[in-house]
Amino acid sequence: QKMPPSLPATINIREPRWDQSTFQGRAKHFFMVTDPRNLLLSGATLEEARRVVEDYRAGTIQPGLTEDQLWRAKYIYDSAFHPDTGEKMILVGRMSAQVPMNMTITGCMLTFYRTTPAVLFWQWVNQSFNAIVNYTNRSGDAPITPSQLGTAYVSATTGAVVTALGLKSLTKHLPAIIGRYVPFAAVAAANCINIPLMRQRELKLGIPVTDENGNRLGESTAAAQKAIFQVVVSRIGMAAPAMAIPPVIMNMLEKRAFLKRYPYLNAPLQVGLVGLCLVFATPLCCALFPQKSSMPVSSLEPEVQDQIRKKDPWLETVYFNKGL
Repeated sequence: QKMPPSLPATINIREPRWDQSTFQGRAKHFFMVTDPRNLLLSGATLEEARRVVEDYRAGTIQPGLTEDQLWRAKYIYDSAFHPDTGEKMILVGRMSAQVPMNMTITGCMLTFYRTTPAVLFWQWVNQSFNAIVNYTNRSGDAPITPSQLGTAYVSATTGAVVTALGLKSLTKHLPAIIGRYVPFAAVAAANCINIPLMRQRELKLGIPVTDENGNRLGESTAAAQKAIFQVVVSRIGMAAPAMAIPPVIMNMLEKRAFLKRYPYLNAPLQVGLVGLCLVFATPLCCALFPQKSSMPVSSLEPEVQDQIRKKDPWLETVYFNKGL
């Protein structure tokens, strides 16, 4: 019996399988990363994927390993381990948890938006979840202190709740459909507060910038600003379809006899519609910008430019992990 040909040691599994300079390539990559089925994988499966990836990177190829198995292991590894620190990420903070968690929280925010206690509770739940996600998917390998974490969490949650309650009071005398969009406005505003606050350490001290081959050149706050801006845009984009399309459909359905006869179907229908939107919106909005983002050396802070010029005078572009 013939042995399968040995896998070459030259496959670059530090990079995604598909071309990240195109939107289509990034979308394919993020459909894999955000696949909710990754949450069901056992600890043993995750550790096996880690072993395959780390062995391959070290030049050890397991007998009989195929290219498809290697890429599968890489995507399992990427779904559960942080790209900069290598730590196993908190389960609910992983990108594969985005669809099931957001579909439940967003569905409930859109269903229970009429009373102040409900608005308060679901905005708090949403910001607590966002805080975990933003911390888990931060860029760089520098730790964040518990006091910084606490300040960011309280500020973001307060910002979201104040925005939601303020907008709710403004829409009292407007058509019902307008009131349904209050949760989205609050979520968009909270993302602009939550993400920069949870990643404030990056804005103060910078994130690692590297050359094309991954050699670390220094830390840049300009790169951190660009990374965080891109993540804020992606997250607002991610929330938009899930919070904009279901209210229109639910508004139409609530006027029909069917929902009047079975009002208990309101929440499950809303959650299902949100889930359908998120299955596509999550990977497609993650794909708006490359995970390995880049910027010209000339756009970095002068001191970082000097540091890089000493190492490589001809380098024009640096790369960094933008986080998610």
